[in-house]
Amino acid sequence: MDDKMPTRRRTADLTSGPIPRTLLMFALPVLGSNVLQSLNGSINAVWVGRFLGESALTATSNANLVLFLILGTVFGIGMAATILVAQSVGARDLPEARRIVGTSATFFFLVSVVFAVCGWIWVDAILKTLGTPPDALPLARSYLRIIFVAVPMMNLLSFVMTVLRGAGDSRTPFFFMALAVVLDIVLNPLLIRGIGPFPELGIAGSATSTLIGQTVSVIAILIVLYARKHPLRLAGANLALLKPDPTLLRIVVFKGVPMGLQMIVISAAALTVMGIVNSYGSQVAAAYGIAAQLWTYIQMPALAIGAAVSSMAAQNVGAGRWDRIGRIAASGVGFNLVLTGALVALLWFFDRSVLSLFLKSDSAAIDIAAHINNVASWSFILFGITIVLFATVRATGAVMPPLIILVISVLVVRTGFAYFMRSYIGEEALWWSFPAGSISSLILAAAYYRFGRWRTMHMIEDRPAAGEPPDTGLGVPRGRAHLSPETPNG
Repeated sequence: MDDKMPTRRRTADLTSGPIPRTLLMFALPVLGSNVLQSLNGSINAVWVGRFLGESALTATSNANLVLFLILGTVFGIGMAATILVAQSVGARDLPEARRIVGTSATFFFLVSVVFAVCGWIWVDAILKTLGTPPDALPLARSYLRIIFVAVPMMNLLSFVMTVLRGAGDSRTPFFFMALAVVLDIVLNPLLIRGIGPFPELGIAGSATSTLIGQTVSVIAILIVLYARKHPLRLAGANLALLKPDPTLLRIVVFKGVPMGLQMIVISAAALTVMGIVNSYGSQVAAAYGIAAQLWTYIQMPALAIGAAVSSMAAQNVGAGRWDRIGRIAASGVGFNLVLTGALVALLWFFDRSVLSLFLKSDSAAIDIAAHINNVASWSFILFGITIVLFATVRATGAVMPPLIILVISVLVVRTGFAYFMRSYIGEEALWWSFPAGSISSLILAAAYYRFGRWRTMHMIEDRPAAGEPPDTGLGVPRGRAHLSPETPNG
């Protein structure tokens, strides 16, 4: 394979062409993948709740919380690898991109196996720590043990999809995410109830359907990538790249852990607020729970746009196209305002109709949930802008400032407002804590974007920073870049 061949012939080029159209076309499949994942969880919850009852539903909720924490822990490693791959692809440096894929894939998979083994062994201790109700504990144990078996395949599929996005391809991940979701949804009732030739596995059948869907999908996507001779596949002599490079691994871990911690920070804040909400009784808790489900869908466009901005900005950083970075961020902000704003407006107009799908039409919780949405839902437009700004600065390797900003705005401001302002405005403090957190995060993110030193940073030292001339070929040879585990302010 000729590594000097223009990259755009074999990987998608995000460093040229009209920015808004390229960004939107890249983001739409990512958005589709996010929607599929959420629908998958919702439909599977319906199967479990309908066939097995409330205890089983409680069991899967507790187990899924554990799964989310595991995925959040390794999420940052995958994101760090994605940014490095995108920078290398933007620099037309395919040997370097393959080095990153080899080291990251091995580490990612080994960490996943460790999580799976430890989770299988200590499943009871984990569930007891979460306070899983006694009646749900045996069901949660059966479900979670199979989910732990599925973790390596789930993480490997996630890794392959994020690397492909870093290389500029968001459509292939969408198709194989769809395959995994369809298999999971179809097999769920068949394996729970033992319909036709399938064994009756009860709640274990729900977890088994996830295991099968993820395993089939990851095997299928790897077969397709090798059949297409994808430039980032490891074959022949390149299989030696699966042996981790210590220097490169240090970069991936140092940059990945802060990004994974961002998910943990958001989860910790959500759990804290949920604990306060529960103190106001079941009606308020039910209303908040339904509102939070709707917010998941409201945030999807911003998350998809953020992922697209991160890949696109990283490729342009690698190519030294700093003249495009600001326009990429501006386009991302614009799309977030339009798409997230449209969803918030739809919720405002049709909130009671939507809420009645979850609650009885005469339930007092509907009034509470509608009020919660009116107070808090618009703040996700602001938080979406923050996500885009974070995605832009992370593309250069600036991962600590976004984490610090989230700790301040989400943990300190949001949860602090919810807790301390209750003495003055009661439960209203809970709902207004979301605008308070979103406003503070946007102000801090915008300040760092405008005045921070992220433009002078680079994860790979021979990538030109803002204002630097492109590599003339007289410096460090491409394909063996010097790697910087940490630079000032990062």
